[in-house]
Amino acid sequence: MTARPHRLAGIGEYLLLVGLPVAALLVILRAGTVMHPALPVTASTPLPNVPNAAPEVVLRLPVFLAQIAIILSVARLLGAALRRLGQPQVVGEMLAGIVLGPSLLGWVSPTAYALLFPIGSVRFVGAVSQLGLMLFMFLVGLELRLEDLRGSGHAAVLTSHASIIAPMVLGSAMALVAYPLAAPPGVSFVPFALFLGAAMSVTAFPVLARLLAERGLRQTRLGALTLAAAAIDDVSAWCILAAVVGLARANTTGMSSLLVLGGAALFVLLMLTVVRPFLGWLAARPRDDGKLSHDTLAAIAIVMLASAWLTQRIGVHALFGAFVAGVVMPKDAKLTAEVTSRFEDLLFVVLLPLFFAATGIRTSIAQLGDAALWGLFGLVMLVAIAGKIGGSALAARVAGLSWSDAAMLGALMNTRGLMGLVILNVGMEIGVMTPALYAMMVLMAIGTTCMTAPLLRAIDLARTRGWRRVTLPSPT
Repeated sequence: MTARPHRLAGIGEYLLLVGLPVAALLVILRAGTVMHPALPVTASTPLPNVPNAAPEVVLRLPVFLAQIAIILSVARLLGAALRRLGQPQVVGEMLAGIVLGPSLLGWVSPTAYALLFPIGSVRFVGAVSQLGLMLFMFLVGLELRLEDLRGSGHAAVLTSHASIIAPMVLGSAMALVAYPLAAPPGVSFVPFALFLGAAMSVTAFPVLARLLAERGLRQTRLGALTLAAAAIDDVSAWCILAAVVGLARANTTGMSSLLVLGGAALFVLLMLTVVRPFLGWLAARPRDDGKLSHDTLAAIAIVMLASAWLTQRIGVHALFGAFVAGVVMPKDAKLTAEVTSRFEDLLFVVLLPLFFAATGIRTSIAQLGDAALWGLFGLVMLVAIAGKIGGSALAARVAGLSWSDAAMLGALMNTRGLMGLVILNVGMEIGVMTPALYAMMVLMAIGTTCMTAPLLRAIDLARTRGWRRVTLPSPT
């Protein structure tokens, strides 16, 4: 007899922290559409933002090899240096892209920058890094267990959804100001605002998992709740992003957004009903030496690439297909560990640093050349931090956590890391961001990732000085 009032209270909390903000988001989108009609496309509208673009460039192998060697060297050196400062390795690698781009190397020594990255040459680095991104999203999907999400409990669902909708609402409200300053010509307000919100709402699940492991929290109730919330967050954010990409591409290609979203829904259905059983059969095949054969690994890679190709053709994005391919993989612990171990060394040592370098080439802090844009960047940082930490911590507190645990969860959920950069590059590819806004958002993703470890230390210190720790409810 006591379960019903508790269930009703949970529904009330959800409506308050998620339902009302969703209604506010719809009002903001409607108001923005009225206030800001789409900017017209003119003959001077720039071509899609391609890093280091040039008409036709022949790949010179010595230059390409030198680029890779220097990128990997700088990424490893900065990663090691940042680890000594208590930051994750990925923070140093993210900064390596900025160091090698026009923001630093191109500013300090334009000659050296032009010698290392001749006009048009970075497109080859970018093309290779796209394979790395697809593989990364596949592994992110592989690590997610939908069965665990179904039993993650009221606290995880409430926290995750609040941590998504709060940045979405604040980001869309900020878009009312940002649209005249930073929207590309021809992009309507709704996809622009929703993309800003999606970029601010994402959490870097892999970085967060490593932070929890480094602090010995992964097996605690706080760690389990945080991982469950972050997993739900990533699934939700990528579904939102798929919808945003569909809307944006419908605007620019004339294709119906309903057709794009319908195609995405049919793709997911195909993956669940046809591809998932096939992968289960593939994984269950007998192994001669107890390990996956090269043929089986090749089949898995082909499924990932075919899924990515199909979603790109549908009009969503190749990364969404790779992510779904990972999600539908059998969740046998031994299989997951083996597939991950086979792919992750090449991914994290070579392919992702190339992606960070391509991102750095796209990022030019010089684009923020006037006070209005720097003011907008300050607003971006404020909205991103307040939305993510505030939304997560408030929901966690309402769900029964102590203030100290709620604050720690909020700080962890504020980690955007590589996932943030992936989404931003999708935004550049579909043309919903200007180079100036892209630079702001890249700095935001790096900044919010860098602040996670110091925030956790500060919360620990505050806890020892008086915050009362209470027992966490089970996240089931």
